[in-house]
Amino acid sequence: MAQNWSPDSWKSHEARHLPKYEDADALAAAEATLKDYPPLVFAGEARALKNDLAEVAAGEAFLLQGGDCAESFAEFHPNNIRDTFRVILQMAVVLTFAGKLPVVKVGRMAGQFAKPRSSDTETQGSVTLPSYFGDNVNGIEFDPARRRNDPERMVKAYLQSASTLNLLRAFAGGGYANLRQVHQWTLDFMGRSPWADRFAETADRISESLDFMEACGIDPATVPQLQGTSFYTSHEALLLPYEQAMARRDSLTGDWYDCSAHMLWIGDRTRFEGSAHIEFARGVGNPLGMKCGPSLEPDDLLKLLDTLNPAREPGRITLISRFGHDKVEAGLPRLVRAVQREGHPVVWSCDPMHGNVVKADSGYKTRPFDRIQAEVRGFFAVHRAEGTHAGGIHLEMTGQDVTECVGGAVAITDAGLNDRYHTHCDPRLNAAQSIELAFSIADMLKMAASEAQADAA
Repeated sequence: MAQNWSPDSWKSHEARHLPKYEDADALAAAEATLKDYPPLVFAGEARALKNDLAEVAAGEAFLLQGGDCAESFAEFHPNNIRDTFRVILQMAVVLTFAGKLPVVKVGRMAGQFAKPRSSDTETQGSVTLPSYFGDNVNGIEFDPARRRNDPERMVKAYLQSASTLNLLRAFAGGGYANLRQVHQWTLDFMGRSPWADRFAETADRISESLDFMEACGIDPATVPQLQGTSFYTSHEALLLPYEQAMARRDSLTGDWYDCSAHMLWIGDRTRFEGSAHIEFARGVGNPLGMKCGPSLEPDDLLKLLDTLNPAREPGRITLISRFGHDKVEAGLPRLVRAVQREGHPVVWSCDPMHGNVVKADSGYKTRPFDRIQAEVRGFFAVHRAEGTHAGGIHLEMTGQDVTECVGGAVAITDAGLNDRYHTHCDPRLNAAQSIELAFSIADMLKMAASEAQADAA
């Protein structure tokens, strides 16, 4: 257990990117309500994820983490949850089949509401209002009533997260994730993508393998690993009043866990020494992610690792690099070398989204698909050169047929962004682009495995 730590010890540290609540009594009431609510996840599940991530850190598995940029109250619908889950299943099948590695599946779901803002306020014309911090804080509409930072929204976010988790658990264990259903996972609009045909070929080969197993006397219906899957949830631990209210002491170990999600991560803007977010995260037993961008120096990273994982527990820390397609091969190696030198057992994952945002001529914020692919290629190239495991991918994506990122085989153009630009915050890959990227990553995994075999020989 962390020394000199309590769920509220973060309050004595510097807290950036937190909303200011006008009504302290309303905030206290919302926190009290959340403290009395059941946990969304359990400590044992968080430990199971940590064990799975330890295999990733050892180079024996791959992490697939994806989901919404920012969940919203308006788009909360079972079909949206199902379709994102379905695309993650498709991506995992592609990566497992090609890479010959187990895939640890973690959704940016059931809690990914809050977003950091560079300013507490936003001005339009002569009107200044609080910035939009995510639906668990205030509304996106530029209206005084909607933009008021309302602590009761945390309670609504909890209830939506509980419903989302309930559906995800049903999908993961209730037969939907059965590999016999692999042909049924393709979304209707995926038929327009050339990658739908390649996925169909993969699905055919999986079905043939299951038929072969059955012919050999192994009934796939009796193999638990083929009937369902482990699926975990994660979000950025940004809104600390919510995270503190969801902290629970494990009855088996006595350790504290943040029971709002299985995995939490700390963003690029809040992972500084002395940060309130680092202080909160160091005391909970969940697996932790930490974004690593161009501003992070190797010595600072090592200090943070010593704070968050002093016991150097495998699976505890996932480092999520986010440099940009033109900076990753120059900036990432010094961090990798420092971590290797000090012997920290981390998972290295790539976020190719946040460093590749551009403003299109149409005025929309977008992410070019070729830049996303280029950063992933650079990430794999760095780890090949350093002899380390390129262990994961971290994506903002959706199962909806949106037009938010330009490019890809579906060839979304600048002019086409207006067709279905639905995001509440940053642009997301749609299903077709996500599957295309999965096949690209699968090819990189195969190349890495071939090179490792050649080196061993």
